Formats: sequence, structure tokens, C-alpha cells
Amino acid sequence: MTRVTVTVRPKEGILDPQGEALRRSLAAGGQPVVAVRAGKVFDVEIEAASDAEALALAERIAGDVLANPLIEEHRVALAAEERVG
Repeated sequence: MTRVTVTVRPKEGILDPQGEALRRSLAAGGQPVVAVRAGKVFDVEIEAASDAEALALAERIAGDVLANPLIEEHRVALAAEERVG
């Protein structure tokens, strides 16, 4: 079993209302934030013969289901160990 993380966010130049709302809120609170891009993170557990096969399958899943290729970009990577903050 391989755990893969897929990150999806709006493409550069595409309106991001959630990111803009967060930026305004942070700026109003005195934070020196210039821009925020909001996105989604999916942790996918895949049964595959190798990490490379799992990444290839996750790439296909991301392009077909998790992201809208017209307005979103995605990144696929092996999942890192999580630390709770």
C-alpha cells in the first residue's frame, strides 16, 4: 500500500475567491500577507507494485477526477509523515 498526496489549486491567473478572502482577513489582522492561493489536499492510499506505479495511477486519478484541468493545476507526491502542530 502506497500513500500519495495530491494537491489541487487554481491555476495562476484564475480567480481564487477563497484565497482572496483569506488574504483580506489576514491583512486586516495586521499580517503582512501579499497573496493567498487556496486549494485542496487529497491523501490517497493505492495498492500498487511500486511507488512509481502508485504515482502514475495517482496522476491519472488527479487529472481525470480530482482536478478540473481547465482551471486547476495539481501536484502528486508520495505522502510525507504528518506532524500535528
